[in-house]
Amino acid sequence: DTEFQSDCLAYTLFNNNIQSKYGINHWIPFTEYQVGSHEKFDSNFMSNFIAGKIEKNVVTEPSLFEKSKSTRSTALLFSPEAKAVFDAGRELWRYFHSKPGCNVNASLYDIREFFQGRNEKGKMNNKSCDEIYMKLITELRVKLSQIEKKIEPKVYEYEFLK
Repeated sequence: DTEFQSDCLAYTLFNNNIQSKYGINHWIPFTEYQVGSHEKFDSNFMSNFIAGKIEKNVVTEPSLFEKSKSTRSTALLFSPEAKAVFDAGRELWRYFHSKPGCNVNASLYDIREFFQGRNEKGKMNNKSCDEIYMKLITELRVKLSQIEKKIEPKVYEYEFLK
């Protein structure tokens, strides 16, 4: 079920707590061009993976003398719900990259922290005073909720959860 797999990837890319301060952010699903970044990302793994630009080693028949062959994967196909998540996420990343001094390698968590800030106890605030950001993050959350409802039945059907 490749649509289910792609939907799960889209959901995971925009619903995690990845932070760039712990190492290279390999989870950026866009290219620099798509978000208007003023610098190159440290990693383009995820956007290359999505575009089918990652080579994989394939052995058709295991053999003592057969070497694996390198082949390119194909671009992932996404459902309309997943595309809507990517579109909403791209708009948020674009807005973030329009800000001076932004961390070009930021994860979604980093972007949220940038706009929402932290309170005296160090906990991330729930909201931001930036109205454009609030509109964009709300739109992303709505799209995530829609894809979550779509994948939930299959999580049980495929017995990830019982």
